[in-house]
Amino acid sequence: MFRKLLLLISAAFVIASCSQQTKEYTIAFYNVENLFDTINHPEKWDDDFTPEGKLKFNGERYQDKLEKLARVLSSIDTLRLPSIIGLCEIENKKVIEDLCKQETLFEGNYGIAHSESPDKRGIDCALIYKKEDFKYLKHKAINIQFPWEPNYKTRDILHVEGIIGTDTVHVFVNHWPSRRGGLEKSEKNRVFVAEQLKSAVDGIQTKNPAANIIIMGDFNDEPTNKSVSQTLNAGNNQNSSNPSYLYNLVYNMDTKGEGTYNYRGNWNMLDNLIVSNSLLNEKNGIHTSFDAGKIFKEEWICYKNKKGILVPSRTYGGPNYYGGYSDHFPVYFKISE
Repeated sequence: MFRKLLLLISAAFVIASCSQQTKEYTIAFYNVENLFDTINHPEKWDDDFTPEGKLKFNGERYQDKLEKLARVLSSIDTLRLPSIIGLCEIENKKVIEDLCKQETLFEGNYGIAHSESPDKRGIDCALIYKKEDFKYLKHKAINIQFPWEPNYKTRDILHVEGIIGTDTVHVFVNHWPSRRGGLEKSEKNRVFVAEQLKSAVDGIQTKNPAANIIIMGDFNDEPTNKSVSQTLNAGNNQNSSNPSYLYNLVYNMDTKGEGTYNYRGNWNMLDNLIVSNSLLNEKNGIHTSFDAGKIFKEEWICYKNKKGILVPSRTYGGPNYYGGYSDHFPVYFKISE
């Protein structure tokens, strides 16, 4: 009798423990470095990424890149596939579908949120999500129109709304204008895009100051640059009690000299992960931690340069085909429920 009672108590303890187990969701972002198909679309500047183009981008190279990108994304979390993945430098929805069909990602049963942007190169932002983890509600594109240069077309900001657990989440996927022409000369373009993003975030937080917001992307600016730290007002203040405050999960890594992109031997933290302060409150639904931001930089996705530094192993360098993964490292963090 006593033994049976002990077994019943043990079983009840196990059931209670399982019911209280924390569920984790991995959130990632990856600039995949020009994931183009091999078809020439006349309305896009994609001629180079065709078998006849100067990069000789054929079916074999396309498939190799898909497999390599899928391997990276499936390796970020060793226990389960990421729940949400933001992507940039993808040409169209078809290449995302092909990526999700790869053996290492297929079991994720990913849904796709994507809108064609007006970027003349033909590259867009997108979000893929595990349907079992993220209940998709809707998405829209925030178009960027520069008043001083109306003919300059850049990537839209993708705003996706969905539910994790029982909490609504707003995810913004970004790919801001490049630094071409120099940092100072090009800065106003990124500041303008940051203003559009801030306006969208403010609109959400005006209705609900405690809204859960995730901002990810290749900003082509670092956490301490004006566009991010001042215009978007995303920083690293861990003492703010304002639920609307935006906290940059990669800020402190940047100050330590880490980065996701290596330019002429120098590390740049161009890929940012930003969350609203509401997601840093463990007492209120889904949450993360101040030190949750991570860079995925396993040695096998790296190339050792002439200085002996391990940098992202890229697919192309100018016209030269290296057959690597991407010129950026992915970034990621985990949310707990």
